[in-house]
Amino acid sequence: MKRLPYRHNRGILMPTYEPELSTKVKYPMSNYVSNHHLSESNESFVNQLSTIAIPNNVQEALADPRWKAAMNEEMKLLQKNETWELVECPPGKKPIGCCWIYTMKYKADGSIERFKARLVVKRYTQTYGIDYTETFAPVAKINTIRVLLSLTGNLN
Repeated sequence: MKRLPYRHNRGILMPTYEPELSTKVKYPMSNYVSNHHLSESNESFVNQLSTIAIPNNVQEALADPRWKAAMNEEMKLLQKNETWELVECPPGKKPIGCCWIYTMKYKADGSIERFKARLVVKRYTQTYGIDYTETFAPVAKINTIRVLLSLTGNLN
């Protein structure tokens, strides 16, 4: 029988913070992580992570008006930027599906800035050489554009 290595804190319960939890949080972080060694601002941020559950599927997201609003905002942006158009699927081809990814954006003090929902393609359904290179998602940061413009100007 293998023995566990000696630990100086074996059997000593670590102090934990028990924030008021949402009923949807299945495994609150305070049950598994001790935050007694964190600074006050970091402790506030870690405790905030346990208070709101991130949805696992669309049905859970649509039940919460905050996530529903985030999904509507994403759809409005996709339509405004004209990132897609509705077309007929060619015969014999199968369309690539999409799914929602949910995240929360935080301010520097650990408070919630906003709920973020992204509609992304299911790349694992693509086949290399057939439809793997068909997906196009134009995303550029302003710094990248500035570098390209600078290079264009400097190199004529």
